[in-house]
Amino acid sequence: MKNKIQIVIASFLVCGLVTLMNTAKGQATNNNTIQEVQLNKADAFSEIRNLLMDNFDFTNSDYKQGIVNSEVKFDIAENGKIVNVHSKGDCKNVSREIENVLSKLQYRIDSRKLNENMIASTYVMPVRVDINNR
Repeated sequence: MKNKIQIVIASFLVCGLVTLMNTAKGQATNNNTIQEVQLNKADAFSEIRNLLMDNFDFTNSDYKQGIVNSEVKFDIAENGKIVNVHSKGDCKNVSREIENVLSKLQYRIDSRKLNENMIASTYVMPVRVDINNR
């Protein structure tokens, strides 16, 4: 009986050691790394980023100082107009300015740069604004 208990305990230890080694090996490989998606510099969204930067009012004293990270969600209507703009981030005043700028743009996305599956969909774009001391 004592030998059977020792065999069962030894079996559990061996199985535990094998499991631990496989887990460590699985974490050491690069196969489970998420790759960063690189956007094409000539896509329609780089134009939107440039227009946002050009029309952003940096003079508002209510903005948080330093780097402000925001995320803006918007739809593109069939005519190429940016609609349903919603932004959230570190500073609500910066998010509100992002919404104002994108909502009031007279810009229309060139439909040749988007395929039919991309129109009338919701997009999420990260926005990082550096507000320096005034």
